[in-house]
Amino acid sequence: MGLSIDLLTCVMAFGIATLGATLQGSIGFGLGLIGVPLLVMINPVFVPGPILLAALGLTTLISRREHRSIKIKEIKWAIAGRLAGTGIGAVILTIIPKNSLSMLFGTMVLIAVAISISGIKLKLTSENLLVSGTFSGIMSITAAIGGAPMALAYQHQKGPKLRGSLSSIFIFGTIISISTLIFIHRFGLIEIKAALILIPGVMLGYFISCHTAKLLDRGFIRPVILTASAISGIIVIIRSLT
Repeated sequence: MGLSIDLLTCVMAFGIATLGATLQGSIGFGLGLIGVPLLVMINPVFVPGPILLAALGLTTLISRREHRSIKIKEIKWAIAGRLAGTGIGAVILTIIPKNSLSMLFGTMVLIAVAISISGIKLKLTSENLLVSGTFSGIMSITAAIGGAPMALAYQHQKGPKLRGSLSSIFIFGTIISISTLIFIHRFGLIEIKAALILIPGVMLGYFISCHTAKLLDRGFIRPVILTASAISGIIVIIRSLT
């Protein structure tokens, strides 16, 4: 079975990938937030395998760019949580309907945003990173949008540390997700070809973000993170209702 995608769809996918990659390269997450719901609408073949493969390249580039700000001792707790959350999510999906879970975690993201706006500040401790990583893993497998919990955990950190840490964590999580798709025969040549359509847009978005990230680091990155996280929660809730 081959991959047949018309020119208009390719152009739209390129634009979506560029926009999502620009956001992620600027604040540490956003490719899935923008890409998943829009790509599903134009052609479901782009989700989940192709966008995951494109995201793997993007997070690798961001990690390399911000490598001086990454602290392995911190992110190991988030990675452990991400692994645990993926397993927990896979198990509870067999017990609780996916839509119910999406509604629950979408609501929790909105509550977390509201708490952040209220002025309450959570410290970046190993316990909080472990919990955030767990929620990120669960949301990734139940709603395909798992960036918000980690972004909220790092919202008070400087831009380079925020972007570098999230990217390093997402590299690990994405490899797990792609490996799982390969194991269940949901990732092959067709998905690789579809990813090749997204990758040029992702590359363009990354290079644009090298400039936009510097602008947001002048005091704008936290408001953008809170806004993007709120949108993420709303999208997850809306998708659970459809």
